[in-house]
Order: sequence, then structure tokens, then C-alpha cells
Amino acid sequence: MAIVAVLFVLFTSLKGIAGFYTDYLWFGEVGFRQVWRTTLGAKVLLSVLFTVGAFLLVWLNLLIADHIAPVFRPAGPEDEIVARYQEVVGPYAGKIRVVVAVLFALIAGTGAASQWRDWLLFRNSVAFGTKDPLFHKDVSFYTFRLPFLGDVLDWLFVSLVLVLVLTVVAHYLNGGIRLQSPVQRVSAQVKVHISVLLALLALTKAATYWIDRFNLVLSGDGYVQGAGYTDVHARLPAKNLLVLIMLAAAVLFLVNIRQRGWALPVIGVLTWGVVALVAGVIYPAFIQNVKVNPAEAAKERPYIVHNIDATRAALNLGGVNESDYNYTDQLSGQALIANAGTISNVRLWDPDTLKDTYQNLQEIRRYYQFTDVDIDRYQVQGQTRQVVLSTRGLNPSDIPGNSWVNRHLQYTHGYGAVLSPANAVDPQGRPDYLVSDIPPVVADGGPQIEEPRVYFSEDLPGFAIANSKTPEIDYQSLQGEDKTSSYQGKGGVTLSSFMRRAAFFLRFSDFNILVSSEITPQSRILFNRDIQTRVRSIAPFLSYDSDPYPVVAGGRIFWVQDAYTTSDRYPYAQTVRSDGLRAGAELGGKSFNYIRNSVKVTIDAYSGEVRFFVFDAEDPIVKTWSKAFPGMFLPGTDAPTELRDHVRYPEDLFRLQANMFGTYHVTDPGTFYRGTDAWDLAQDPGTGRVSDTLQQAVTTPATVPGQGGVQIPVVSSKTRRMDPTYLLLRLPNEKDLSFLVLQPFVAASGNDQQKLLTAFLVAKSDRGVYGQMNAYVMPRGEQIDGPLVVNNAIQSDPDISRELSLLDNKGSKALFGQVQLIPIENSILYVRPLYVTSEQTNLPEVKRVIVVFNGRAVMKPSLRESLITLFGDAPATLEQQSSATTGATGGTGSTGGTGATGGTGTVAPGVQALLDQASAALQAADQALANKDLAGYQAKVKEAAGYIDHARAAQAAGGGSANPSGDTTTTTAPAGSSTTSSTTTTTPST
Repeated sequence: MAIVAVLFVLFTSLKGIAGFYTDYLWFGEVGFRQVWRTTLGAKVLLSVLFTVGAFLLVWLNLLIADHIAPVFRPAGPEDEIVARYQEVVGPYAGKIRVVVAVLFALIAGTGAASQWRDWLLFRNSVAFGTKDPLFHKDVSFYTFRLPFLGDVLDWLFVSLVLVLVLTVVAHYLNGGIRLQSPVQRVSAQVKVHISVLLALLALTKAATYWIDRFNLVLSGDGYVQGAGYTDVHARLPAKNLLVLIMLAAAVLFLVNIRQRGWALPVIGVLTWGVVALVAGVIYPAFIQNVKVNPAEAAKERPYIVHNIDATRAALNLGGVNESDYNYTDQLSGQALIANAGTISNVRLWDPDTLKDTYQNLQEIRRYYQFTDVDIDRYQVQGQTRQVVLSTRGLNPSDIPGNSWVNRHLQYTHGYGAVLSPANAVDPQGRPDYLVSDIPPVVADGGPQIEEPRVYFSEDLPGFAIANSKTPEIDYQSLQGEDKTSSYQGKGGVTLSSFMRRAAFFLRFSDFNILVSSEITPQSRILFNRDIQTRVRSIAPFLSYDSDPYPVVAGGRIFWVQDAYTTSDRYPYAQTVRSDGLRAGAELGGKSFNYIRNSVKVTIDAYSGEVRFFVFDAEDPIVKTWSKAFPGMFLPGTDAPTELRDHVRYPEDLFRLQANMFGTYHVTDPGTFYRGTDAWDLAQDPGTGRVSDTLQQAVTTPATVPGQGGVQIPVVSSKTRRMDPTYLLLRLPNEKDLSFLVLQPFVAASGNDQQKLLTAFLVAKSDRGVYGQMNAYVMPRGEQIDGPLVVNNAIQSDPDISRELSLLDNKGSKALFGQVQLIPIENSILYVRPLYVTSEQTNLPEVKRVIVVFNGRAVMKPSLRESLITLFGDAPATLEQQSSATTGATGGTGSTGGTGATGGTGTVAPGVQALLDQASAALQAADQALANKDLAGYQAKVKEAAGYIDHARAAQAAGGGSANPSGDTTTTTAPAGSSTTSSTTTTTPST
């Protein structure tokens, strides 16, 4: 049994040493060994200083206790205990003193290593350039210096209490204290020693009270966060008084050295206790209830002003450009055509829904996976297009077989990415890919991928050993042949020696690393492959966004990870409400009142290279970390141009800012106190299966006034709020498209009954205007539908409800997409895609697009057809299947309409014949829908799409004729769309 215990301790110790050594190797591999050294040095320095300090305090006081021990005391009942102690311990007193001091020093000192962040910030602090309104100190004092000073005082007080207890015990065992003595119970020398220690404790407590005064600017006891009326007029004087009391107590302890008894110290302690209770607790409560509460608005007014100013500064809300949105319900097809860039980029694919489609169509093999789908914008044939994309990462849980070689040597990486326009679908309602398949197939205008291998990605645990004798699987060819490669990157640690292999064997408890003959000295072990684990391991002092996203740039795949600097010590700023963040978001588990998205981290998906770019050089916290870790952070201007073009304003930060802006857009303290102009994030209508979300509209009494004073029934609201939405659109009074994130607001209400739109907030992502935030406020008193009211308009429309029932029936599922608010000129348009999938395949396809304007909802097979139905005309869109139905049913409308074929409006006879057949097919589809024949309906719509595809091709060719034979014909996108890539479709036979 003893041998087993020894072996266990030995293995655990070796494992710890191996972990330390392999960390050293890994930090060298990623190029941040200096960060590792600095962090380790700070931990060691603090541990040594505080441990040595605790050792000296304990050892010196025990030495004094032994030195002043009485040589002779009158006999008493406790003499036997003292005699036995001195008999046994006396010869070893010096050694025991050292052992006791070491033991307690380790307890009191080693924990100080956890304060390494506070120490580095204290040592490298830079000024904010802003002072608090109470003590007039720079904010850096509160964020960088005060925390470490508090750490030191806490350690000192605990250490002195520990020393006092040990000293009293030592004096008792040495005979200097006798509890049952009929004469003097404490010798004069012992009294001096204890009095000095008590005086030091009192001085430490006085310093603690002095420091605590400054923490009042972080108080949460008033109406808002920060020092309020009671803090300034009651608690601050109380703390000042307590400082004086503790200084006086220290003097009494020292004076007591020459006095008989302990009356003076007892008086000092009792005085401190009474003052702490009366001045620190009772008096503030009295002031709050008698003086503040009856006139809170007036008493707290100046402190509310401080809180508003500090919160807006700490959360970077002071620069939000707030403007009136001159809403009008007069929107025309001509206005839509004038905003063709916005309309052609309306997103039809929700990332969560598209993930299922990608998984079914593009995973290719089970050992690949799409963990997330992200939204970005790319230049496609000279035009900016909103796209959705995802990487095809490795799925370690579904690697064929379960052999060690397969899991660690052969299946080492994912392969390629999938990228498709967010607003385009093919004739089947599926994504119209710009990048797809294995090996990557790139459509005209799509970004090229020269290095498609993905060794570092999201949700990738464990380790892989690359560049071994075993070939690494890339993909299988159409002929079933395995295409392989060997890693040539610089990522990972080379297993160039037996010691390194042994160290990694101990780290991962995997004996195969040590003995496998497939591993060569050139092999590299890749670990920390999950990108968030990778960046957190390098810089744990930053906080990270929950949604890293891939970027295809320069022929490679990169990951962009947003990083934040945060603090919970910005004077007077309100703690951020983090509700609504996605599950597991790091910011959701932290308490802070200051935040900046100062750093963008890039990770090469092939090499694993990590680079930290500073995008907010004015942030004092990132300046401080830059001083602490010289060379770690690079200027944002050093980031490659292609990567800078894909930087986006992070969703987590925008959600937090929107949460707070709903309250802190108000700058008048009276209005702020009354809460009459507070906003809340708009309620989320939800997504998912129609049959799960469709509700019967409530007719009474739950109604809200809609456009024109009509009372609109509203379905019951859930507490969930809408997530921010990435959009590519042109804002009112601007000339160019902006890639931005948008959040709508409704008026705040305790019962959540307010559902009319009050404002929407946007943050831009494009270079030159990155981070610019605008708030558009709806006219006061106007009744403008919010997202939940729009959802009700959709669900209560009888035609839409009837068609939804047909689509969500007989083995198929209809899925609601997100409700998107699209500002057009000075109007508000709502768009919601509808997906249909088989219950067996779970392959969502875009089959309908719902558009709502001014209380009227329309659902058609395409966005353009819905718009034409509402407004009479609309610009061309990128929906291949919907351009067919649109051309057959909607005219050209006003001048500039493209019609069915995308031409000039002149239709050749052959083209007209095709359009007539398409029209007949659509009429048959309507009849099938009325008869609840879903299969027949879908078949006729598809047939009409084929006719119009041929009509478009014939018109482009100069006339042509109908081609009902089913031959394959090459067609082009309709005029006015932003792509000219060719698409091959097959016309259904008639």
C-alpha cells in the first residue's frame, strides 16, 4: 500500500513538472514565451514576497516570545503543563520555531500568486485622464491601484491576527501568561509584546477604513450605482471617524504598556464597536429613511448625473449619435428601386437554420462538422454582398473506427469552408454557393481558398500529431480514393527528443505518444486546437466574445476572435446588465461596469499562428497590458488589409450596450428618475416550427393600436428579447451601404405590454466608420408596429395562416425565420423568411418570404413577389426560383422595373409563350393550394420556375422559343442583380 502511495505521489509530481515544461514549449511555439515568463515571474514574485513577509512576522514574534519568557514565576496550577512543554520542546525550540513559521507562512503567502493581475496593473498603470467627482482622483487609481492596495492590507490584517494568536499561545506555553495565577496573569514583557501587536492591528484597520472611503464611488446602496446622498453625507463621515477611532485605539494600546490592567485597550475596542454600529450602520439607515427617501429625486439628483455621465463614458455610449426618425407610412415601389442595394441584401438565411442545411448538403463525410454559421460581407464581382459562411471542421466524436492512429495521427484536420450569399437561393430554395464542396469549388467572384486545411477551429478538443509517418486524410475523391497530405505548417511542438515525448505522455496520460513508431523527430503535436482555448491560454487577462468567426483572406482561412478589456471599478458607472447573451458567453458570467472591444485576435486555421491587434489604442486598460507585456500587442493598422475589411462590431458587446442604452439614452436626471422615457429591447417573436409557435390571436382585451388607429390583437409575449441582427443596408440620409448590427426597442413597461417600436440602435463595422453608433428615435405619439405586433399580423392573416397549415403538414415542417427590421428611407419594412423541410431529412429550404408593412402582411414564394404585391414594383433580387414566379405574376410597375426576364420590358413572342405557360402553372398551383394538395402545389411552382428560367434565357438570347423538352439550358441572373455567375438548371417536362 505504501509503495502504491509513493508511486502515485511520484506520478502526480512528474505530471505537474511535465505540464509546466510542455506549457513552456507551447508558449514558445505560439511566439508568446515572454508573456509566459512575465506572468510566471509575477506569480513567483508575489508568492516569495508575501511568503517571506509572513515567515518573518511569525518567526520574529515567536523569537521574541521565547526571548522574553520568564525565567521564574510563582508556582501555579499551570506549571506542570509549562514544565512538560519546556522539557520536551526546549532543546528543539529554534527548529520548531522555523517549522511553525514556514508552515503558517505558506498558508498566508502562497495564495498571493492569484493576485498577479492586480500586481501587473498596479505596476504598469496609465492614466485615464478622467477624475471622479467625489475625491477628484484619476480613474486609474480605482481600476489599477486600489485593488492591489486592498489586497496588501487584507493580507497584512490576516497575517497580524494569525501572529497575535500564535504569540499568545507561545507566551502561554512559555509561562508568560497564566490564566489561573492568583497574582499577575500576564508578565510585563508579554503585555508590551501583545500591546504592540494590537496597536499594529489597529493601524492596519485604520488604513483599511481609509482605503474603503474610496470604494464609496462604487457603492450600490443608492438609487444608482456610485456614492449617493447617504454615502456622501453619512457613510463617508462615518469612515473618517472610524479612521480616527482606530488611530486613537492604536495610541491607547501603546499607552497601555505603562498602565496596569487592560482597561484602556478595552475602552478603545468598545468605542470602535459602538461607533462602527452607530455611525456605520444606524446613522446611514436613519439618513436614508428620514431624509432621502421622502425627497429622493431631489436629494439624489446630482449623483444620478454623475452616474449617467460615468456609465455613458464607461460603456462608450457617449458618442452615440441620436436623431429623430421622421417616420412615414408612404413607401412606394419607386423608393424600393432607389434602395435596390438594401433590398438585394435582405437576408433570407438565418444562421441557425442554415447550419442544418449546410450539415445535410456540405458536411460530405461524418468526420466533418459545421459548429456555427456566421454573417459577414465580401466583395463579389466588384459589389459588396452580405454572406453567410462556416468552416468544415473536424468532428472528433465521429472519426471512423476508434483506433489511436485514426484519432490522433490520420484524422487531424477539417477541410475547407462553405460560403453563400445571405440573400440568394437556388431554384430548390437551397443556398446558391460562392464556395462549396470538397475540394473547394469557387463560383465566379467567390473568394479563393488556396490552403483549405483546418487544423484549428471551434469546439476541437484533445490533441493531434501531424507530419507523422501516417498520411493525414484530406477527403475522399469521387472514385472513393483517399486524398492525403502531410502537415507542413509551423504549428505545434516538435517531438524531437525522447524527453519531449515523455513529457507529453505524462501531460496527456497517453503511453502511445512515448512508444508509437509512427512518430518521427519532425512530427508535431498540436494541442489547444480550440481557438478560444488557444487565445485564453495566451491572454487570460482579457475577456472573449462568444462568437468567433472565420474569414477567407489571401487564399487562407483565418479566425477572428473579439477580445475585451473590462473592469468593475469605474467610479459611478452602473454594472452592466448581461441578460440575453448566448448560453456560455464569458461576459454573461462576469460583473463589470467598464468595457472596450480593444483587441481583435486572428488565428490562422492552418498554422495556428495567433496575433493580437489593438483596435482601440485609447483604451487605458489595453495600454496598461501593453506595458506589462511589451511586444505582445500589434497596432490594428498592421493587420492585413483583407482581414481589416472583415472586422465586424461584436454582437456580445452590442447586446450589452443596447441593454444599457435603453435606460442611459436619457441624460436628464429628472426624466431618468421617473423612468418615463426608458426603452427595453423589443420582444422576440421567436423562430422555429410554425405549429409550435403559431398561436390564436387574442381578440380582447389584449390589443394595441396599430396604423390608422386600428386595434391590433397581440399574442402573448415572452420575456425573451430579440437578438441583434447583422444587416447590409443604406441608412436614412446616407449614400452608401453599411454593414451594421441593429437592435430595435420598445417602451419599457413592468408588465411587458408595450410592443410599439420606439427606436432602433445600429453600430457600423466598415473601415473608416467602425464603431460609429446611431440611434434613430421614432416620433413621439406615433403608433409604429414593433416586431411582436408584426408577428401577430403574420399569424392572424387568414390567407397566410391557411397556407402555413398546408406547408406544416403531412411529413413536412414549416419553420419561421427571424423577423428583420429593415429601414427604407423613412419607413420601416419587416421581412421574415419561411423554411420548409421534411421531418426525415431536416433540410430547410427557403420556400416563402413574408413582408409586412403598415400592418399588412404578404407571403409569397419570393421576396420580390411579396414586395411587388405590396408596392406594385421592386428591384431585382438574387432568388433564382423566385424571379420566375415574380415575373409571371408581377408587372414592371413604375419605370425601371425589370419584369420577368430582367430585360428592358420588351417581350419577344417566344418568351411570352413561356410566360403564359408559367402563368397557367401558377394558377394551377393556387388551385392545388386551395384543395390542400401540398405536393401538387410545390410541383406546379417548380414547373413555373422552369418556364421562367427559360424565358429569361430566351429573352437574353434575343427572342428564342419555348423549350418544353426538359433539356439543360444555361441561364443568367436577372438584370439588376449583383452577380453574373452562370447557373445550370433543368426545365421540368410538360
